[in-house]
Amino acid sequence: MSMSNTTENDILKMSLIGTDPLWRVGANVYLALFTADPTESGVFTDEATFTGYARVLMAKATSWTDGGSTFTNANLVQFPQCTGGTNTITHFAVCTLATAGQILYSGTLNSPLAISNGIQPQFSIGSVSINLD
Repeated sequence: MSMSNTTENDILKMSLIGTDPLWRVGANVYLALFTADPTESGVFTDEATFTGYARVLMAKATSWTDGGSTFTNANLVQFPQCTGGTNTITHFAVCTLATAGQILYSGTLNSPLAISNGIQPQFSIGSVSINLD
């Protein structure tokens, strides 16, 4: 299946910043961390489990920068600080809900992130990139 760049951009605008085509009304999305690829099946079995972990709310209207066919995070994204346990984070995903829900997009980190007590995972502006090309 193939989509035009315009359709890809419509889908990104719909799910990430809330500018919906006529066929969809948007809501917030959440950024999640994973210890392995959630795959195109969208499985949550490898979502982060360190103590204190929670997905981060990404308000569509203010959290994403539209770069055409690629969107990036417009603000610093900070997850809660780890207060126990360990994880090695290798992937991220944009999800529809704060827990469970549906994975909309996922990607691989440039390098694994070791999480342990006292570590607060974060992504600088522009470091989370989503595209459909």
